[in-house]
Amino acid sequence: MLEKIRTALDLIYPRNCQFCTEPLCDLEPGVICASCLALAKRIESPFCQRCSLPFAGQINAPFECGYCQDIQFHFSRAVAAGRAEGVVRDCIHRLKYNRELYYAPVLANWLIEAARENIDWREIDAVVPVPLHPRKKREREFNQAELLAAALHKAFGVVVDQNNLRRVKDTISQTALSAEERRRNLQQAFAVRRADAFKGKRLVILDDVFTTGATMNACAKVLCEAGAVNVTALAVARGV
Repeated sequence: MLEKIRTALDLIYPRNCQFCTEPLCDLEPGVICASCLALAKRIESPFCQRCSLPFAGQINAPFECGYCQDIQFHFSRAVAAGRAEGVVRDCIHRLKYNRELYYAPVLANWLIEAARENIDWREIDAVVPVPLHPRKKREREFNQAELLAAALHKAFGVVVDQNNLRRVKDTISQTALSAEERRRNLQQAFAVRRADAFKGKRLVILDDVFTTGATMNACAKVLCEAGAVNVTALAVARGV
């Protein structure tokens, strides 16, 4: 019976590393071996205090990059766990576009590590995952930001509000758009059901990837207009 259960689980959670195909040992959780996990490039100091963009070289004091100085962000700062490249980017794409849900715990672990180091959760009232448009959610069958928010709730006990912020505009894909085109694409894309739910709150807006910040900024703008006193942007990966 146990062998049958193990066989069934192996069909759902493959026991070979999904990157190098090496067998995973029994004590190795997830679907990626330790060697491949070690290839993930974390966001480490020095990085921009507003958008989390990493920089090479010796910068000892907090700083803002030139990109942030030219843009009005409605969130106070952005926190990201890793660079959106290599194993980190591939895990995100396989989850989102291939529906390989066993990558969600891998992404959640990276996210929780960065969130624990960079955010004081005693000062956060709620996490708000970036919503998908209803059509997109039906097509994908899940919202990866909601999966990550559930992991934060389990790790930190933080409230997750995933019903009040909604996506009301079915926008085209942001992938091939410039920063300015992304901002225009997201105009009037989000709205809140009950503004009073966010009034006076300190919030974390959560997504899988922060590239130009256009999506999170559009969400943060709506949250601030609804009365939020502070919004922090949090993502698994930072486009570089």
